[in-house]
Amino acid sequence: MTQIRAVLAAVLFLMIHLVGGSAYRRVNVEAGHEAVLHCPSISKLSLLMVTWKMNSNTSCFLAYRRDLNETRMLNCSERMMWKYTPDRDPALRIYPVNLNDEGNYTCEIVSSEGNFFFFFSLTVIVPPTLSLTSDKNGVAVCQATAGKPAAKISWIPASNHSVEKDVHHLNRTVTRVSYISWVNSTHPNVTCLVTHPAVNQTLSLDLSYDSSRIQYLLIGLPASLAVVCGAGVTLCLILRCRGKRNVSAKEKIKQ
Repeated sequence: MTQIRAVLAAVLFLMIHLVGGSAYRRVNVEAGHEAVLHCPSISKLSLLMVTWKMNSNTSCFLAYRRDLNETRMLNCSERMMWKYTPDRDPALRIYPVNLNDEGNYTCEIVSSEGNFFFFFSLTVIVPPTLSLTSDKNGVAVCQATAGKPAAKISWIPASNHSVEKDVHHLNRTVTRVSYISWVNSTHPNVTCLVTHPAVNQTLSLDLSYDSSRIQYLLIGLPASLAVVCGAGVTLCLILRCRGKRNVSAKEKIKQ
């Protein structure tokens, strides 16, 4: 009997290393996707109970007792459930994942061979919303909004004169904005590279179009004002001439 227990303990130890490499695992999941935390399963003959404890914002407790063949949930979201039947595979499934699920999770297996603990750290990744624009002062603005972690931004052609600003939000996401001046640039366009665990993307902006548009505004605006002023002067002269004619006609009638 002692030898059988030793063999079962050795098998469970081997399964731990096959599944996670250790009793502690870091799991990264993108928001909106499925998170599965694998707690190594053991023989039904030795399994007595499996419990999951979530040390996150919800402090959820999920348990299965084999002798009663029942499961219990306490303070758990409907998004948290067993991935399979817990007596076969006690993996925990969270779908869809959101930022409130981030935290530490503990799986405890109670068996006739002893108690075994497995620890998980769940990190939720949020892809940022990307944009590339320019302003009237000749500055290109690349923005990665509400990402977690903060995105990395670089420029092509590379520049040592770019300026970055971070805005930290209450939900732990970060908006990163990078600015670069292209007033004296000889390149026809500029490209913004955004690197993030959930998305890698390049955005391009045609600088020649914006430059010609600004030049058009600078040249066209005075010309438009000149046309308007000229039309106003002409209208004024016409009205004055008509006024003089009306006065002359009235004087002739009086005579």
